[in-house]
Amino acid sequence: MPETTQQSEPATTTPFRWQDHPDFILNSTARFAVTIATQIQTVAIGWFVYDVTGSAFALGAVGIAAVLPAIALMLVTGYVSDRYDRRVVLAACCAAMAVAALGQVAHVASGIATMIPLYLTIVLQGAGRAFFVPANSAILPNLVAREHFAQAVALSTAISQAANISGPAIGGILYAVSPNLAFAAALVFYGIGSIANYMIRFRNRSDQAIVQKPTLENLFAGFRFIWAKPVIFGALTLDLFVVVLGGAVALLPIFAKDVLDVGPVGLGVLRSAPAAGALLMGAVLARHNFMERKAGPRMFTAVLIFGFASLGFGLSTSFMLSFIFLAILGAADTASVVVRMTLVQAETPDELRGRVAAVSSLFTQFSNEIGQFRAGTMAGLVGAVPATIFGGLGAIAIALAWKRFFPALGTRDHLVPPLK
Repeated sequence: MPETTQQSEPATTTPFRWQDHPDFILNSTARFAVTIATQIQTVAIGWFVYDVTGSAFALGAVGIAAVLPAIALMLVTGYVSDRYDRRVVLAACCAAMAVAALGQVAHVASGIATMIPLYLTIVLQGAGRAFFVPANSAILPNLVAREHFAQAVALSTAISQAANISGPAIGGILYAVSPNLAFAAALVFYGIGSIANYMIRFRNRSDQAIVQKPTLENLFAGFRFIWAKPVIFGALTLDLFVVVLGGAVALLPIFAKDVLDVGPVGLGVLRSAPAAGALLMGAVLARHNFMERKAGPRMFTAVLIFGFASLGFGLSTSFMLSFIFLAILGAADTASVVVRMTLVQAETPDELRGRVAAVSSLFTQFSNEIGQFRAGTMAGLVGAVPATIFGGLGAIAIALAWKRFFPALGTRDHLVPPLK
């Protein structure tokens, strides 16, 4: 034990050099490409659906179509990630999402007025994402050393946010030229993601992963693990309710068209704003991870800032001010995400990472779609501005309540506890 301690302390001072991790580079390339493709599709689908239907309810239904596969497959996706080669799973997921993009090209070209075929392609895309998210989360801890994990998460987040900035802008410009051009570009980026993931050399073929059988005990292992960890459960449920309530981004097509009158290009710029703030925060955290200490209190501070930024965006009628509030929202969200992702992945055994990540994705990644449905439905009933203001106030209330309900999370100091 003393030898382990002596070896672990210097390791924490070793700087993280991304160029020393080729598999991390490949995974980051794939993450960048997939995120760009997703953002292009998000802008294109959002504008297309609202432009054709003029219905906030139809916009909200996009979120339901995307999240249904995640709910239906939640017991299977994590198991697949733990049992099979994660790089192959990731490559196959990207291929499935490319097929969905191809279907969207065909739908737009057909000129069919009904949105049902488009919703079906979104369901296929959601199924691909349902398997992609846990596999992508589970593979990251295998690509870098433990002492570099928090920095790798921050850098990976920054890379994703760089794509989140460029993706919407590209999507808005391409859509303004031709809707099909936007969907075709998404198809190409998914193809790049599939190839990059398949080129990763790491194989998660542990003996334990191979012999696991799809029993109910194995399928529910992720749920049991999270339930037994109050800090992780608190972080995941905090993110879930805050994103569901604070889903201002889901209503951007309405704000861009009816409130700010900036068109599809302006919509792309607004969708880039949260990512611009997130990229800046991710870059700062990758270099100086101030979330490593006093992680819990700083996470709750970030969530409160997120809520106030959502509230400010809802009240704004200025394009520039709206952009600033959205950028602040993205920066605060990234600080919170780095804490949550690091807590979940660093404290989960490798043989459980896929199943825990699958459950985590329901709380986090797909809470965006649930939040989109909440925001779209509420906007259809009371309007986009009141729905956004309500969401911001709700996010603030949830943060205050969760700090009381989960004191271990609120007082958490070390983000990654040092090895003993």
